[in-house]
Amino acid sequence: MSLTDALLGPILRGPGSARPLITFYDHATGERIELSGVTTANWVAKTANLLRDECDLEPGGRVAVLLPAHWQTAAVLLGAWSCGGVVVDEPAGADVVACDSERLDLALAADAAAVVALSLDAFGKGLTGLPAGVIDFATEVRLHGDEFVPWEPVPDTAVALDGETADRVLDQARIRAEALGIGAGDRVLSTLDWTTEDGLVDGLLAPLAARASLVQVRNADPARLDRTAETEKVTIRLG
Repeated sequence: MSLTDALLGPILRGPGSARPLITFYDHATGERIELSGVTTANWVAKTANLLRDECDLEPGGRVAVLLPAHWQTAAVLLGAWSCGGVVVDEPAGADVVACDSERLDLALAADAAAVVALSLDAFGKGLTGLPAGVIDFATEVRLHGDEFVPWEPVPDTAVALDGETADRVLDQARIRAEALGIGAGDRVLSTLDWTTEDGLVDGLLAPLAARASLVQVRNADPARLDRTAETEKVTIRLG
């Protein structure tokens, strides 16, 4: 199975599928968004359908993710793995580049077959004035289905992250979850960035692999973190 199936499958089949899985805060804007396991899976499926149907992402295709740690970034990463895509951190040579508005020029310079731009707007507003051919994520993703069925099964031996196979990445996530003390049912507050492999594994994949719940804080205000942790009944803090 794909890395996404391995991470989300146990959560969706368990009793906690309706509980919060990803809670996203932006201390700079006051944004708070909460996604259950089911809602997360729906967004992942929509994103996977967009990547396959609009971007022609095939198994083995390289997806550069130039995005901050955000709930929509999680949908892009997990959607890419649902398609059998390989997530990379450099846009050069990528088949698809997903980026925010600040890195659109970098994405266009990579000359990828497809560029998907994310506004990351709390109210789902899209980006205006995009160059021809650039896909506006906020506008297009909602048009796609809540279920995703790959054209062919994605084996766990397929490369998923910078040369590592899905099964190796999953093993690494489980090892890191144990090392960090993350277990099923934990509420993990994280300010880690996902632009490095270590940050991505610790900050997103390890909590998912452990069937924990993630509280991801962007633009963290140190003066507000304790209050956020108390409000969300956090049991573990990272970053």
